[in-house]
Amino acid sequence: MKTTLEQWRAFQAVVEYGGYAQAAERLHRSQSSVSYLVGKLQEQLGVVLLEVQGRKAELTEAGRVLLEYAQSLLSEANGIETLAQRIGEGWETTLKLVVDAAFPTQALVETMHQFNGRAPATRVQLTEVVLSGAEDAVMEQQADIAISAHVPVGRLGQKLCDIEFVAVARFDHPLHQLGRMLTEHDLKSHLHVVVRDSGMKQPRNEGWLGSSHRWTVSGFPASRAMVVGGLAFAWLPTHIVQPDIDAGVLVPLALGPYQRRFGALFLIYGHPDRIGPATALLAQLLQETVTARCPVLQ
Repeated sequence: MKTTLEQWRAFQAVVEYGGYAQAAERLHRSQSSVSYLVGKLQEQLGVVLLEVQGRKAELTEAGRVLLEYAQSLLSEANGIETLAQRIGEGWETTLKLVVDAAFPTQALVETMHQFNGRAPATRVQLTEVVLSGAEDAVMEQQADIAISAHVPVGRLGQKLCDIEFVAVARFDHPLHQLGRMLTEHDLKSHLHVVVRDSGMKQPRNEGWLGSSHRWTVSGFPASRAMVVGGLAFAWLPTHIVQPDIDAGVLVPLALGPYQRRFGALFLIYGHPDRIGPATALLAQLLQETVTARCPVLQ
């Protein structure tokens, strides 16, 4: 390369601060050295970037175009230095996050948005699992943080939140036409959709499984689609189906105290003996997000 980052930084500073003297003051250099760097840059490029008009340096059209590229170049260079500094301070370059599918997506997005702003040098590998899938990830050391419905034997976990599940069917489902409190016998006569456990070591079934006419799907989106389509009923996380309930598309089943149930989710460290700065930050942000959404999640 003919040019250097130092030259591009001097050029950017002259434009950003309005002149050579101002740029020299901000860069803690002499005005002559800044002028030399920019002059040498133009000479090496064979392009005029700045024209001095009175006491102010004005961008040429070529300078305006190249400045945009220079700003991206300098931003990336700063990012590399920040990454190197974070690595030197012990920040993880990669963080594996395993999340139970019942955890609210919006809360997860809010958390990751904050995390990205405070730990941009750490790459996140996010995996969504169901039931014992998070336990498997912890025991197989495939997670730095897991949000799990159960804490594996021999491990410690901090309760993060309770997730409410509600039994629902489409507004025109035959179960709603009975006009009375439903019984187990009523449910057994209709198709029930359940979500398959993604774990392999000790897969579990949870909730009511009394219906012999049962379909199993891989996740909550598929289960919701079946219910919204009028094919079946299911217990689904309230935060997923509440918009459908508000719109009148889905209606909770008349099951009295059995209509709703709760399941706890726990935050578990995959490597509790070596929790890095990024892992600690993400755990803190998850807890703060859940606390902020306390009326919904806890």
